[in-house]
Amino acid sequence: MSSHAKSHPVRVLTLLPAMIVFLLVFASLAAAQDVPTPKWELYGGYSFWNPGADVHGQLPGAILPLSSRMESNPRGAGASATYIFNRWFGLTLDTSTDWGSGEKTLARRIDDAAFANISFGPKFTYRTNHFTPFFEVLVGDHRLTPDAFHDIDKLGLMVGGGLDVNVSRHIALRLLRADYVASNYRFGPTTITSTELRGVRLETGLVLNLGGGEPPLPPGASCSVQPVEVFAGETVTATSRGSGFNPKRTVAYNWSATGVKISSGDASPQIDTTGLAPGSYVVTSNMSDGSKHGVASCSASFTVKQPHPPVISCSADPATVLPGGTSAISSNASSPDGRRLIYSYSANAGDVNGNGSSATLSTRGVQPGTVTVTCNVADDRVPALTSSNTTTVLVQAPPPPPPPPEIKRLEARLALHSIYFATARPTIEHPERGLVDSQAAILEALAADFLSYLKYVPDAHLILGGHADPRGGAEYNKGLTDRRVGRTKSYLVEHGVPADHIDTKSFGEGEQLTPDEVKQQMADNTELTADERQLMTKNFRVLVLANNRRVDVTLSTTGQQSVRRYPFNAKDFLALISPKGGETKQPARQPAKKRKPQP
Repeated sequence: MSSHAKSHPVRVLTLLPAMIVFLLVFASLAAAQDVPTPKWELYGGYSFWNPGADVHGQLPGAILPLSSRMESNPRGAGASATYIFNRWFGLTLDTSTDWGSGEKTLARRIDDAAFANISFGPKFTYRTNHFTPFFEVLVGDHRLTPDAFHDIDKLGLMVGGGLDVNVSRHIALRLLRADYVASNYRFGPTTITSTELRGVRLETGLVLNLGGGEPPLPPGASCSVQPVEVFAGETVTATSRGSGFNPKRTVAYNWSATGVKISSGDASPQIDTTGLAPGSYVVTSNMSDGSKHGVASCSASFTVKQPHPPVISCSADPATVLPGGTSAISSNASSPDGRRLIYSYSANAGDVNGNGSSATLSTRGVQPGTVTVTCNVADDRVPALTSSNTTTVLVQAPPPPPPPPEIKRLEARLALHSIYFATARPTIEHPERGLVDSQAAILEALAADFLSYLKYVPDAHLILGGHADPRGGAEYNKGLTDRRVGRTKSYLVEHGVPADHIDTKSFGEGEQLTPDEVKQQMADNTELTADERQLMTKNFRVLVLANNRRVDVTLSTTGQQSVRRYPFNAKDFLALISPKGGETKQPARQPAKKRKPQP
């Protein structure tokens, strides 16, 4: 066999899809969709078959199998009958026969074969006035009869299509029908390679279209909605338009929609969207004139948009006023949905009145403090979407009248000094003693100045804070500082200071002055002579202890604290600096042989 003969089925299979596409496109250009649909389609004509396969088999009594490329067979005829359900779909019963060559010798017959089929399957048709392209899938019995072997029947498949040219309403010329043929055979034992038929069947002939008739055009309908996008609560109008109905009949309209209330019986009903959630909604109109075929339906959709509340900002100018003053309140609001806005205002104190985006706050009768103004805005929906924001106005207390000049002079003259005690003074037995003369004189001057100060500042207090040096135990030092602040307070009370204007604190050995701080105090004291500095330096260790045996004084109204200036040049300096103390001995904190000095 020549290579040209072997490649022929391949070329046919390659060109077949292109031919079908071309015919479909050409037919669609000339299409008229209103051709009548027959009930039966009968075809008869010529059949050409190319097996596109090699035959493999073994003759009876032969030792070796035979193989040969089968030739195409132009000797054939075909017929089919199609029952048509509608203009697109039908069922086809198909048969065709391509008989053998009739040659005598084995060498000439080995490449010849007869083929016959009877198949059944669906047919899909595109009907126009002039051309009718179709596509079919057929399954059935395929009989292959090689001239050199026996005949075999197998289940086979045909897939293909073609084009009919309409001569009249009932007669058409089948210009081309091409089917791909697939089935498998075995001529001999299982060791023989199967003959796989993968060929092409081409037919042409005459088609008779029987039955059917001129079907009436079905009614049509079209739907629309206006507007297509709304917010919940807004009205939508649906419209349905019909065509092709019997003009002697009355068309009824039946509307339906999921989740939407819509009235029926009208071609243009109103749709109430109140309460609808945001999303897309489909309305359907079913139209009927009461006859069997006089029905049509259509659908349209509208969207309920997501509503957005307005946004508002609020400010006050000025933000601080005196009682009785006014402040201008300004609002800046907008609606993302472009709605009309309505403003309102409220305040937790005072009176606020506004018109549109501005208002005025009056603080007449308002006590000093913060007034909160709330700016509200609502859109024109029902129910309305609202938003609010706040701003504050500080109502300041009027400044107090300036103090009399005498108060400033008293505060400047009210020199506070820390009060220093000798070691272990006052004692438990005599808590009313222990105040040396120089410190008593300081308290007397302090009492006189403070009494004058109380005339102008009645709520002033003196705060006394007691301290002890670290030589005693914590419990002992606590009691000692209690006695020191108690003695200082009692002395001030003896000189006219009201007891309820004196507060006391006891720090024990807390808040000690460090040696560096004591040195700094000595350096800052310009009244010391060279001899006094020498003496202090010589006794510096005990001087540090002496600086921590004190009561500090603080004025409550100004926070002024006493000056920690040890009386280095006082007449009782030696008594204060003595580490031995005086009148009584305190309980021992160490073994008897090594009694610890008292603070």
